[in-house]
Amino acid sequence: MLNRLLFIFARIAFGAKFARDGYDNLASTDDMVAYADSVGVPFANVLVPAASFLLFAGGILLALGLAPLLGIVGIATFLLGVTPQMHDFWNMEGDERDEEFDAFLRNASFLGAAIAFAVTMRERKANAN
Repeated sequence: MLNRLLFIFARIAFGAKFARDGYDNLASTDDMVAYADSVGVPFANVLVPAASFLLFAGGILLALGLAPLLGIVGIATFLLGVTPQMHDFWNMEGDERDEEFDAFLRNASFLGAAIAFAVTMRERKANAN
């Protein structure tokens, strides 16, 4: 029982973080598109809102438990697409390189957590049957 409650708390907290990030991105789409454009993201005016919606919807689906695996797929897809493009530390030097390396590692750890959630949810589902 305690494990289930802890898992639900973790799912809600993890999903809420990404829902909030996606919401913030959508609320400042013009700024986000301008930044993505400045770092060479192709079709930034289309990809930024699409990626932000993917993050927002994925977070909501996960946090509310509506379709948590689908939510994880949305979050993971966002992280896989955005992280190497926006946090390309290997193309930078000095403090900027350090900052982008930290952001890259943060997103990589979020991706790892998303994978762990997906595996755990699949195992729980298989054990329930």
